[in-house]
Amino acid sequence: MLGTHLAQCSRTLASTSSARAAPLHTSAVLQAVSSRTRRTQQTLKANIQRREELQREAARNQPHVVLGHKAGDEAKWENSDLAKVILSEDQIQSAPIPEVDLRNGTLRLPKYFNYGVGEEEKELLLDVLPALTAEARVQLLSSSVKDGKVPNAQMYANLDAEASTEELYKTAIFARVVDLRNANAHGIAYENRRRIIAAFSEPENPYDTGRPEVQAAIATYNIRKLWDHLNRCKKDVASRRSLRRLIHDRAKILKYLKRVDEDRYDRVLERLGLERAAVEGELVV
Repeated sequence: MLGTHLAQCSRTLASTSSARAAPLHTSAVLQAVSSRTRRTQQTLKANIQRREELQREAARNQPHVVLGHKAGDEAKWENSDLAKVILSEDQIQSAPIPEVDLRNGTLRLPKYFNYGVGEEEKELLLDVLPALTAEARVQLLSSSVKDGKVPNAQMYANLDAEASTEELYKTAIFARVVDLRNANAHGIAYENRRRIIAAFSEPENPYDTGRPEVQAAIATYNIRKLWDHLNRCKKDVASRRSLRRLIHDRAKILKYLKRVDEDRYDRVLERLGLERAAVEGELVV
């Protein structure tokens, strides 16, 4: 009986001790650790998703470093002074072709003249020289009248009309030659730079190429022209390097202008269709 009683007591103690040690079992510890790990992983994943969402939101609000405005805000560029000054190939080709109306004696001049033809050259080539040539032709024809006839007023009028018509026709041909549609890409770029310099210079010095506003405007024009080229030729690595250099050069010019006069800096950004975030801070192209 004593052995039976001792065996029963040992079994009772063993069952009691195992019940108390159940919470400290290895499987319970692993479950607690795995639960904490899952919670940590879920928190980390949520944080990563939130960070990516914030980065996408910041990228949407960040203006394009090349174009200078946010995506979908093309009106900022279209309403800028620089966009209104620059001539595109479509504008040049859609302009009316110079032509002459011999019945009414009128000539329609080109809307855009080739580079190098200013207001003085227009007056000299299209007004003064044709008139002088017609006058000289009348005198030459009147001096060569045969049969000993003395030129009268009617004869002078006929000769003048004939010479004027011929010179008008020649002027129309010359006007087509000096039309900007006959220029190549370098000629159009030259004319655009001339227009930019005149638009962004002060009235006291209309050709001030050293003015920061003029330099920033020309740099912006070159950047946009190079960006259009890269959209067509995506593998042009050399032009991509040139684009990075131009963007950082423009940023340096504008940074200098901001340090000198911040009011001029804000005005030129508005005239160029640029936002501050597109030219300040780290510029990644």
